[in-house]
Amino acid sequence: MSSLNEVLASHGVHQRPLRTAIGLLGDGWIRFDELVRRAAAPRRSVEELLAALGTDLDRDGDSVRLRPDAVERYAEFRVCEEKSAPGLLAEMSRLISAVPPPLPALDHVQATAETVVRRAEWLDARYDLGRARLLFLGDHDLTSLAVHTLRPDADLTVVDLDERVLAYVDEHSDGAVRTLHADLRVGLPHAVLGGADLVFSDPPYTPEGMGLFAARGIEALADPPLGRLLLAYGYSPRHPALGGQVQQELLRLGLTFEAILPDFHSYHGAQAIGAAADLYVCQPTARARKQKAKQGIYTHGPQSVEATGSGAALLDRVREIADRPVVETPRADWSKPINGEVLAFDLSGDPGPWLLRLLLATNASRVAVLVPNSHPDLVSASAQAALHALLDRKYQLKLLRSLPDNKHAVVVADLVEAPAVPLTRAHARLANVPGVDPALHPYRLIDLPRHTLETLLPTL
Repeated sequence: MSSLNEVLASHGVHQRPLRTAIGLLGDGWIRFDELVRRAAAPRRSVEELLAALGTDLDRDGDSVRLRPDAVERYAEFRVCEEKSAPGLLAEMSRLISAVPPPLPALDHVQATAETVVRRAEWLDARYDLGRARLLFLGDHDLTSLAVHTLRPDADLTVVDLDERVLAYVDEHSDGAVRTLHADLRVGLPHAVLGGADLVFSDPPYTPEGMGLFAARGIEALADPPLGRLLLAYGYSPRHPALGGQVQQELLRLGLTFEAILPDFHSYHGAQAIGAAADLYVCQPTARARKQKAKQGIYTHGPQSVEATGSGAALLDRVREIADRPVVETPRADWSKPINGEVLAFDLSGDPGPWLLRLLLATNASRVAVLVPNSHPDLVSASAQAALHALLDRKYQLKLLRSLPDNKHAVVVADLVEAPAVPLTRAHARLANVPGVDPALHPYRLIDLPRHTLETLLPTL
């Protein structure tokens, strides 16, 4: 069956029509044109399939079938009714009711339980989820949990900026859904680069946000022209120019619109766009390309398209607080190790996760970081203690609230005398660290969700 496997593999995630055709051939004689129609596969693809079946195929004029003595060898292709999970809607309603509250600064708007179930069932009907690797770029809506409930055999990974979502998905999938942390403006976790067959995302609905998420989706696909990007996007019919800008952004990336399913997604909120969005099924062309990340991609908050930085004067004050000459002030980008003697950073737009990632990525005798005074790691004694516990084998921290003004704080981190080596090599694969759970070996420390780091770091 090597020839058959090659034909199937050449269709990537779109093997289902050909697999359906094989199942129909196993049911008995069928006319060629009927086979094409019922399998919904291109004529040429069906012709290639029949050629690959070789001597296992019987022909009688324009009718074909699998030879009766060969049918059992193709039992896995038998046409079955679409899979459904009893109680899936009730289960997703329960899970969504307890999901961490949406963060407006991340453009979170909660999809309805009916929408999440519709997504899972559509994905299962359209693609062979038992063989496809499905990556979610952001998943506050919990679509991954719906797919997991429907298809426990599916290979699923969630990448998200929101640590709360990663912990929630991990908990409620019993670890069956892989969870990794990333800010897509910085980059994807290395473990998911070029490893997915399907990418699903409900990005920020700005042209910048849609473009960034789509570009990262292209990077994540193992074979872009064979893979698919599945994107939610909605705009008000009162502002068609905005829809045109987003579609042009996707076209510039080398994507073609295989389908646009109107009003596929419904939301609790997003009334400006009618509380609904379309499903874009995008196929990358051979010229699909990467895109330089833009910092402002959201519609609200300090990372919005219109937002500006904190200004040079505040950062100069941070340098003074650092109390030593600052060798360099690199931008807050932890995609690679950041080395220096004394460094200062402006994280005044940090929604919460950046501070920890930056301190893991940075190796310096002293680091001074400007953050919001309301930063989640600083707002309470317990939050501060948790941050200290994560980093105390690398840095001694001073948390200076209401400095240099009442809207900001400065975190000063001084390198301890003998830092734990794994914490100074956060971009190395954990396979190189003795005693680490083999399940974590493919990943880097910098990409792990915070709840995983809280368990792992004290053991390193």
